[in-house]
Amino acid sequence: MTTGKSRNIAFLGTGLMGAPMARRLLRSGFSVAVWNRNRTKAQDLVPDGAIVADTPAAAVKGVSVVFTMLTDGKAVEDVLFGQGVAQALDAGSIVIDSSSISPDAAREHALKLAKRGISHLDAPVSGGVVGATAGTLAIMAGGDATLIDELADLFAPLGRVTHVGPSGCGQLAKLGNQQIVAITIGAVAEAMLLVEAGGGSCEAFRRAIRGGFAESRILEIHGRRMVDRDFGTAGPSKLQLKDLNNIVATAASLALTLPLTEAVRAEFADFVGHGGGDTDHSGLLLHLEEKYGRSSKG
Repeated sequence: MTTGKSRNIAFLGTGLMGAPMARRLLRSGFSVAVWNRNRTKAQDLVPDGAIVADTPAAAVKGVSVVFTMLTDGKAVEDVLFGQGVAQALDAGSIVIDSSSISPDAAREHALKLAKRGISHLDAPVSGGVVGATAGTLAIMAGGDATLIDELADLFAPLGRVTHVGPSGCGQLAKLGNQQIVAITIGAVAEAMLLVEAGGGSCEAFRRAIRGGFAESRILEIHGRRMVDRDFGTAGPSKLQLKDLNNIVATAASLALTLPLTEAVRAEFADFVGHGGGDTDHSGLLLHLEEKYGRSSKG
């Protein structure tokens, strides 16, 4: 296996998360070919040294490691097996899927690639655009632990990698992460409703509880967005809903009932269904205000 900076890398999917990840690899000295469905987003990486490919299959020609950071499992399936990536890769190459997809899909991809002599890691990430830009992502990797160790220099510019089990377990860990994120966003939003309804200041409330047991990155970042009423599109609610749908489906396959997750999933489904899909998931506050807060006060 090729090691160190001599590795040639392809990065497929250079959107909100993929672009800063690819940029960190480029600035760490790796040679990186990039592809994105919207070519402009790939082209933005040319000043950093990226080589832009017209197709996913062209991007992976002659590379030893491929990263995918795509919207969902269907997109990953299409790029790997529908658009010729698996066929274009040499035996002995490695696919690292950092997309958030279902554990079953990750395991299926690993099996299909293994038949071609290609290794697969499901390695979704957490930390958002801020973490991707700073290289502080939490990377949850499922697959061969030895392979993950061998790729330490490649993961290092991106963040902290942890082997969490065999194929599919990276995605299971990401689903657990997304459960905590979604439920905590809902809890912070409801707390804001409570404080405001009682005549308190949401800004002062957030400052007051910082450093206590309720402290979290969600309170720090998403709570700030709620106070500032500046939600943006950094973590689109439609992707949060996609993850919640995967969580509920995975739980059902394991004969588990997750009542808190199902409750917050229903609220995100309602929010997305009423036009909030592209709003950052901290914007769930807007939905709760409309549905339970402002309307009840009127």
